[in-house]
Amino acid sequence: MSDSLESVSDSPVKSKLSNLQHLTISSFWFATNFHWGAILLLLLPGDIETLLPNQKAQALGLIVSLGALPALLVPLISGALSDRCTRPEGRRKPYIATGVLVNVFGLLGMALGVSVFKSVPLYCLAYVLVQVGNNIATGAYMGVIPDIVPENERGKASGFMALMTQLGTLVGAVAVGMLLGKLAPLMKYGAIMGVMLIVGAWTYFGIQEKQHTNKDAFDFRAYLKSLWIDPKKYPDFAWVWITRFLVMLGFYAIQPFIKYYLVDVVGVERDKVDSVAPQLLGIILIVSSFTGYYGGKLSDKIGRKKVVFLANGLITVVAPLFILCHDVKLALVVGALFGFGYGAYISVDYALGTDVLPEGTNQGKDMAVWHVAMTLPQTLMAPIAGWLISLPGKSGVGESVRYTTEGYASIFVVCSICFAFGAYLLRNVKSVS
Repeated sequence: MSDSLESVSDSPVKSKLSNLQHLTISSFWFATNFHWGAILLLLLPGDIETLLPNQKAQALGLIVSLGALPALLVPLISGALSDRCTRPEGRRKPYIATGVLVNVFGLLGMALGVSVFKSVPLYCLAYVLVQVGNNIATGAYMGVIPDIVPENERGKASGFMALMTQLGTLVGAVAVGMLLGKLAPLMKYGAIMGVMLIVGAWTYFGIQEKQHTNKDAFDFRAYLKSLWIDPKKYPDFAWVWITRFLVMLGFYAIQPFIKYYLVDVVGVERDKVDSVAPQLLGIILIVSSFTGYYGGKLSDKIGRKKVVFLANGLITVVAPLFILCHDVKLALVVGALFGFGYGAYISVDYALGTDVLPEGTNQGKDMAVWHVAMTLPQTLMAPIAGWLISLPGKSGVGESVRYTTEGYASIFVVCSICFAFGAYLLRNVKSVS
């Protein structure tokens, strides 16, 4: 097979893709996770602390929830429209390009909102625009693996996806937190914009799609009905969706608040947290990158469910241990254990999702429906977690505000319970081993 990445979804031949081809297919996962690794771990919590220091936990939970709304809705539209796109360059790439440009414009607005205008409304509006643009791109991009990768290589493809996802998140956090930490917001956001544009171009020109010939008009009413994927007809898809939803519900109970946790529980000094947070994230992601890659390959041999169940069980046990960490070294050890399970889960769960998709040509729409299981938990859990953290009380004023250990303990317990239910309910998936 040549190195051009043409759609194989209509062909019964199980073509073998090179590692370079897999890397190109997953390249945009690096860019978008570089973007979110820097923003969600460091920039968003730091910017909210600058703009609203006395209500930072509640405010952060609300803005994460607000931003998750377009993350919930936009992929459902862009995925479906890309399924029907008949442009010569392919059906996914036009939406990837458009989304990247909107995303970059929103990043510029966030930088100006926090540094020049110091405006909460402008900052929030720009963040929502970032979410809209990013999800236009990723809503279509999620259809690339089902389009291009043969079924017998989807475990490997999801391993590459997990590798690029974890690597992008790690490099984004390290670059912005440790290398650019002392620079002005415009420089930090500028670095993210550069990565999005450069890697977006690699994705756009590296994947050679076939022109889609379906010219059926987009019936919005019929499309809304199609979003309901009948659990009776597709029970395995429903159960994978539910288990994904539960795990992400637990994940987003703590993920937005890691920077605050390091200061309030672990005891990291505020002026050092932007360098310590990438260390914790780094150890999690370095370990999870290996387990994600090899977990995906292993699942092709022994089955998806076994790998996902074991990975889920591990993070269930490890998550509450974070609350016992009162120094950085111990937090890094627990982080490594968490990463060992989390990497395998993310990789193989994606492959499991592609395995149980309803048959047909609407993979973009169906993957977007599946993706809702990752984005809806942000909307639901982030404000609840912010409220739980602040519920036992706080001390200090302004940027010296600290929340109690009990507040963080409550969300780690919630996190573990969600992981446990996600593992248990996986037993209901029957068509995939």
